[in-house]
Amino acid sequence: MPAGGARSRRRRMFTRGTQVTVPARPARPAVIGDVARLAGVSNQTVSRVLNNRTDVRPDTRVRVLDAVRQLNYRPNAMARGLVRRRSHLLGVVSFDTVLFGPATTLLGIGRAARAAGYGVNIVTPDSVDRAGVVEAVETLASQAVAGVIIVFVPQAAAAAALYSLPSGLPVVAIEAGIDDEIPIVRVDQVAGARLAVEHLLGLGHQTVWHLAGPRDRLDAQDRVEGWRATLEAAGRGVPPLLVGDWGAESGFRAGLELVHRPDVTAVFAANDQMALGLLRALHESGVRVPDDVSVVGFDDIPEAGYLIPPLTTIRPDHDEVGRRSVTALLHLLERGIPGDGGLDAQPRIVPTLVRRRSTAARA
Repeated sequence: MPAGGARSRRRRMFTRGTQVTVPARPARPAVIGDVARLAGVSNQTVSRVLNNRTDVRPDTRVRVLDAVRQLNYRPNAMARGLVRRRSHLLGVVSFDTVLFGPATTLLGIGRAARAAGYGVNIVTPDSVDRAGVVEAVETLASQAVAGVIIVFVPQAAAAAALYSLPSGLPVVAIEAGIDDEIPIVRVDQVAGARLAVEHLLGLGHQTVWHLAGPRDRLDAQDRVEGWRATLEAAGRGVPPLLVGDWGAESGFRAGLELVHRPDVTAVFAANDQMALGLLRALHESGVRVPDDVSVVGFDDIPEAGYLIPPLTTIRPDHDEVGRRSVTALLHLLERGIPGDGGLDAQPRIVPTLVRRRSTAARA
């Protein structure tokens, strides 16, 4: 029986004596051979055009690109990576993915990677220590990723783990503490804290209390440094430091401590979640914001403008952090260098102050 006849009968089914026609499968996506046939060139010529090679005649390039558009051809990034002997998959090791900063940074990494034709594989370590970080990176390396981005690694893990990664694997870190081994992408946390404190001092507050993030986080430490240095430069007293865990509950507990101190008129919280808990504690204790106490947060979460009152906060560009980390990693891949601290020469990303109604001039 002819093969075509067999295929045609397979498209018909009979149910209780009734003939039912099964719709034909949709046309398959175009492949590189389809483009080559339509353009009248070889597969290799199509590949050279798609890879922006210069050894292609202009009229041939035009024909190939026209064929690509007509067929809506989409190159398979993984297949191209195999041809080039290089993976088109980036690995990411991320911590605290439920927090706004790391989560938004991951979104920025994903967008930038897709724009460059790369996929992203994310691993969250089981433990926040040297072994956990190294194991996560080795897991990604075993999946043949082209390189790895480590996002917001705590200082205790960073100090040991970043020196123990697989050799030859390109790595970029975000908010890490090692400057001379791998490229680092950072927000200027000190500048962000300075903006918050200067804003409150400019409103007439004599000093500013600080609710800090965890002691083992480099970004939290930098915000403490910026807060303290700004108060000292202004000749103001430095109040005792309060320490939270990034969560709203720790902000609530700190607020219950502060309401018993009549000298507290301004508080800078190291992130918006803790500021949210702080606002709740002040409200339940009968302390008016901003009439009695002004509050500034950090991160500018989407809900910040809808709190009561709307929260004045510091906005770091987490999306730009993600974009720069991908750019730095791709730079390493293009140069074929697994690590080069010279890339850390790029300027830190400077946050901005978003003024809302949780701060006011001191009467």
